[in-house]
Amino acid sequence: MADAKKTETEGEAPPPKKKGKLIIFIAIGVLVLVLGGGGAGYFLMKKKPVEEVVDGEEPAKEAKAKKKDKKAEHTAPSFYKFDKAFTVKLQTEQQEAYLQAEVQLRVLDPAALEMLKPYDPELKHRIMLILLAKKASELVTAQGVQRLSNEIRETVNNTLEPPVARKGGKEKVEAKEPADAAAPDAPVQAVLFTSFIIQ
Repeated sequence: MADAKKTETEGEAPPPKKKGKLIIFIAIGVLVLVLGGGGAGYFLMKKKPVEEVVDGEEPAKEAKAKKKDKKAEHTAPSFYKFDKAFTVKLQTEQQEAYLQAEVQLRVLDPAALEMLKPYDPELKHRIMLILLAKKASELVTAQGVQRLSNEIRETVNNTLEPPVARKGGKEKVEAKEPADAAAPDAPVQAVLFTSFIIQ
């Protein structure tokens, strides 16, 4: 009987070992998956080293120089604001209409701000003449206001930097509508209305 009990006990012993091995294999499998996923995530999210040297050059310094150049190109804009709003009587159509507009000029760089100051009285005069020539019906749409903005911008730029006279005397200049964008090197890049009221 003792032999029979030993046989039964020996027969029962292997199944618990199989369950223990199974749990260990599952735990190891889960651990491998977690570590593999964590390692993959680390390498995917890890940034490339900045100080790589290729062919004796240092790209990190070049990248920093490019960033500085971009910052220099994208400096904060400078604005020139006239001290008072322009108030004019518009051309008569059916009834009298008045325009009150606050005008600001977005300039290319701070040096252009200094260029504008001596021309302030002349610029106010020229802008006033442009506004006096307008009709209320021309200024009630966004396109009409944009055309006015472009016209003022071109007039201001031509005042600051007059067009070069061509050889052969004065030529007849055709009146053409100013472009929506200024030349990249023009002192005044845009004319902005911070207030625009027609009554």
